[in-house]
Amino acid sequence: MMRLWLMLRVALRAIARNKMRSGLTVLGIIIGVAAVITMVAIGEGASSSVQSQIASMGDSVINIFPGSMMGPGGHHGGAGSAASLVEEDAEALKARVTSIKALSPIANAGGQIVFGNQNWATQFVGVSPDFLTIRSWSLSQGSNFSDSAIRSAAKVCILGQTVVDNLFGDYGDQDPVGQTVRINRMPFTVIGVLARKGQNSWGRDQDDTVLIPYTTVMKKISGRTRLSMILASATSMDVIPQATEEMTQILRARHRLPPGEEDDFTVRTQQDLADVVGSTARVMRILLAAIASISLLVGGIGIMNIMLVSVTERTREIGTRLAVGAKGWHVMMQFLSESVVLATLGGLAGVALGIAAAKLVALFARWPIVISPQATAVALVFAAAIGVFFGYWPARKASRLDPIEALRYE
Repeated sequence: MMRLWLMLRVALRAIARNKMRSGLTVLGIIIGVAAVITMVAIGEGASSSVQSQIASMGDSVINIFPGSMMGPGGHHGGAGSAASLVEEDAEALKARVTSIKALSPIANAGGQIVFGNQNWATQFVGVSPDFLTIRSWSLSQGSNFSDSAIRSAAKVCILGQTVVDNLFGDYGDQDPVGQTVRINRMPFTVIGVLARKGQNSWGRDQDDTVLIPYTTVMKKISGRTRLSMILASATSMDVIPQATEEMTQILRARHRLPPGEEDDFTVRTQQDLADVVGSTARVMRILLAAIASISLLVGGIGIMNIMLVSVTERTREIGTRLAVGAKGWHVMMQFLSESVVLATLGGLAGVALGIAAAKLVALFARWPIVISPQATAVALVFAAAIGVFFGYWPARKASRLDPIEALRYE
């Protein structure tokens, strides 16, 4: 232990003799390690943010969208153009798919909502009582829709917090629940207010919404007989593949699609989104590894170069040590320790620079970051390994010097 400490002291003293040269030598390692720490922090933060947004969409959510319609001359109308989903499809799925716990038809419409002398353009989302369960969305005030409100296409609504802020902001602490608002010139009674959710990963304000019974949207607002989509929640993540398969088979049978014909609907799950995020993250990691490897390689070559110069400059010192009884491996370990210390100091400086850069990005760009202890530890170990790898040849060369020739060196 004492010998190791002495070797480190000698290594630090040798490095301190040429501070500027040592600093320039490890610049490549500093930049490489800092790049890894910064980009991993940004990448992990973005991934964590997207994953949390996916989780905020609900528990084990399955989305069913209308498919694409084929027009004259083979012209595709695009996703959703088929308008193939109807209320009866949702009822059949809810009754026959055993691996789902909640299901809500969705009917979208847009328009103006008015209260007093305030108005706000927003999105009206027609849903069933199961919608809040699927989206794991609670109410801050009031109550959810009842089944009778769905059957009777009642003119009731639940407001998002952004809508409340814009309609009732000038009315002090007035309770929105029980108030009458006008939607497309029709009176609607506010029965609840949604808890605040904030923006999703695509930048959309989830609180800028008004929930209405889907039957009301279809019959009294949009006048459409087709659903915008169907939203469901599986009983667990494990049964999502089974649920999607059952849904696909039921909808194909209901839509009378013969074998081999393309589906006129699309089933998407949270796992699909998670796979996209994971794939993107993997590509980013590969790119970051390539960039960092180049920087670290340049830094390693710089260390080898400076250690070779150091061996040449200290030839007489090496000869003196060998002459007074030092073994070749003693000299080798001394120069190797200098290389490792130099690379490790560069790694530590790179970690500090990387963390500082990541925090600056979070401060000025409002970007979420996650400092990864694992990435920090790996970066430091890799920097030390660079010192061993690129310092071995100069250290070996020093250990093989002839003491007599070294003492004669001018």
